[in-house]
Amino acid sequence: MSKKNTLAIIPDEIIINKIFIIRGHKVMLDSDLAELYGVETKRLKETVKRNIRRFPEKYMFELTVKENDSLRSQIATSKAGRGGARYLPMVFTEHGVLQLSNYLNSESAIEIGFKIIDAFVRLREMIMDNTELRLAFEEIKRKTENNTKNIELVFQYLDELLQKMEKPKPRTEIGYKISRKNG
Repeated sequence: MSKKNTLAIIPDEIIINKIFIIRGHKVMLDSDLAELYGVETKRLKETVKRNIRRFPEKYMFELTVKENDSLRSQIATSKAGRGGARYLPMVFTEHGVLQLSNYLNSESAIEIGFKIIDAFVRLREMIMDNTELRLAFEEIKRKTENNTKNIELVFQYLDELLQKMEKPKPRTEIGYKISRKNG
């Protein structure tokens, strides 16, 4: 199977699960990006350091010790000294990922760069959809705030109606009754 075919089968969910929110930014770890791009993390970091002017802090930043420890506990990665990384990880925003794919100039890096950017866009759309839904609920809530008692009364009547439908009253007979006498 070629490298390009391998990239095509990486599900978006795998990429989305590698996106974290740190300092209010959606970011990906250098090690996760290196794995996806098919390069060593060390080589990825070297590329960034050689082109550091192309990676301002809004594109890429290094985690603090506290952020790194918190992230390690969330994703259960190894601790330093037990095969773990000796340096604090770099994290890349959506723009940093795009910039990085420009410098990792292989065909697979270009393809995976597109997939990662698409995952960032999809994640942003999902967040926006949820925000719009939440705003719509808040609007309905605001509009019905003064009519809460009326709405409760309507639901009470509906409940009573449903109960009556489930247990109908016995019908009373109508018309003439003819009694039969034995005779």
